[in-house]
Order: sequence, then structure tokens, then C-alpha cells
Amino acid sequence: MTIVLATRNLGKIAEITALLPDFQIAPAAAYTGCPEPKETGKDFEENALLKAQEIKEFTGESSLADDSGLEVDALDGAPGVRSARYAGTSATDRNNIDRLLDALDNVPDTDRTARFRCVMAVAASDGRTWTTKGVCEGCIARKPRGNFGFGYDPIFVPLGYDKTFAELDTIVKNRISHRAIALRHMLKILQGLLNIKD
Repeated sequence: MTIVLATRNLGKIAEITALLPDFQIAPAAAYTGCPEPKETGKDFEENALLKAQEIKEFTGESSLADDSGLEVDALDGAPGVRSARYAGTSATDRNNIDRLLDALDNVPDTDRTARFRCVMAVAASDGRTWTTKGVCEGCIARKPRGNFGFGYDPIFVPLGYDKTFAELDTIVKNRISHRAIALRHMLKILQGLLNIKD
């Protein structure tokens, strides 16, 4: 059974593949002409389902998608669903980080609380869909630290740690991250699909 990942984000592909070692994973880009779904939903769940269903329709295979982002309390939950586009539609990770740090420049450390939120969606080849959720609480650092991960990882310090996601060992991050939590909840569903397919 092939599970198609409805993302072109290389960091997400590597992370999800590492978390699903027992499954045959294929990125959407491996399918010639495969569309890149637009994130037009009002929240993470709508976006994840939109992406999973569109890729499933194109490939005919069960598709796994996630939509995730960073919610900063001092910014009323921003950047939220616009996390990847916070500094503009063609923004780089560094552009987004710089804009966020600028917005928090005068915010004291005690008020820099934030969380990563993830919704994982599966669209099965038979048309059924499921979603699961994961949250990782933490705070925003004053400057980027670390060379691992992607996105906002260099400025996100998970609760109970003094290192950013980008400084943590991959094994640790893949145990505590929002995406790992959502994927663990999804695992039984994927295993059920695998057994049905077999």
C-alpha cells in the first residue's frame, strides 16, 4: 500500500517518512502533473482535508496531508493558518522568522508563550476521511538558534526544554512535536487501511 504525502515541503516529507517506517511513502511530486493544493480553508482541519482529498483524487492512492502552524498568544494567535505565508506569499522561512521576531520585539519573555498546532488528515482511496490533532506548547526565543528542522523551529522552545526545535536531536523532536503527536493518533487508522489493502 502506498501512502501519498500531500506536500512538497522537504522538511515535512523527511519528518513524516521517519515517523512511518513501516509504510511505503511517496511524495506527491513523484506523480507527474500532480497539482499543488491551495490552502483556502478557514482553519488547519479544512486545509488538511482539502489537500488530502485533492491528492487522493489525482493519484487514486490513499493520501496523507497535514496543515500546521504557529500560534503566538501575544499576537492573538497569529500567524496561525498563515504561518507559511506570514511575511508574504513567496516568503522564506527566514523572512517569516524575522517578521515574527520584529512583531515580538517589545514583548517580555513571560508573555512570549506559543504553540505549534497540527491537524493530520487521511483521504483513503475508497473515499473515507479522518483527521487527528497534535499540539506542542512552548515559547518564542529572542533569536534563531540551531541548524536542524525547518520553518519556525529555530525560534520555538518547547515547554520543559531550554533548546529550540532546531537545536534538539531529531529523535527528541520526533517524540514531542505537534506533528509527531498527530501522526501517532493517526497510526492506528493507517494500520487499519494497510490491513484492509493486504
